Amino acid sequence: MHMNTECVTLHTNDGVAIAADYYPADVDRGVILAHMMPADRKSWAALAGTLQAAGFRVIAIDLRGHGESQGGPVGYKKFSDAEHRASIQDVKAAAEALAERGASTIHLGGASIGANLVLQYAAEHEEVASAILLSPGLEYRGLATEAHARRIRKGQAIYYIAAEDDIYSAETVKKLFAVTPEYAEKELHVFPAGGHGTNLFKTHPELMEELTQWLTERT
Repeated sequence: MHMNTECVTLHTNDGVAIAADYYPADVDRGVILAHMMPADRKSWAALAGTLQAAGFRVIAIDLRGHGESQGGPVGYKKFSDAEHRASIQDVKAAAEALAERGASTIHLGGASIGANLVLQYAAEHEEVASAILLSPGLEYRGLATEAHARRIRKGQAIYYIAAEDDIYSAETVKKLFAVTPEYAEKELHVFPAGGHGTNLFKTHPELMEELTQWLTERT
């Protein structure tokens, strides 16, 4: 599969330069992908290419302190909880970049700390259509999720995914699914095994097509 990608630099409201891979498509729907720690935007490459081929604009970001973004690749190791929480600005910059490029419908995908971030962004931005959360945590580096799950709106869709051998994340997705309002669209998939975050794509390669189909049905 040939992927047409562009390396772009985003600038957040608090003045941080964020590296991103942009996968263009001539459509009005876009997906933002936020990685886990320790990882970078390349951990999403296979899913991003699959989504692009299915007709989505995609932007995968290096969170601040990671990869080629400002402070990377290992700056995050010294981050305070407040600095980790500020990474929500990185997601916002990606949403603005997609909107500037013609995406009017925004979907989110996150793994681990990235999942915590995109759940927060979905809760705070009613224009977000859906979010896929791979292996979130109830609280990680100051990023708590339960209150955000309770704020998901009617018309938004959330897909919680984890594996039972990733005990904390498995417990987390069950709790978050339970507290997400019934009037929102919500789905839960807990694999018997498979590991953490985007590692699930290696142990369950069929998951990429499943998520692509799920997103396609919500645009």
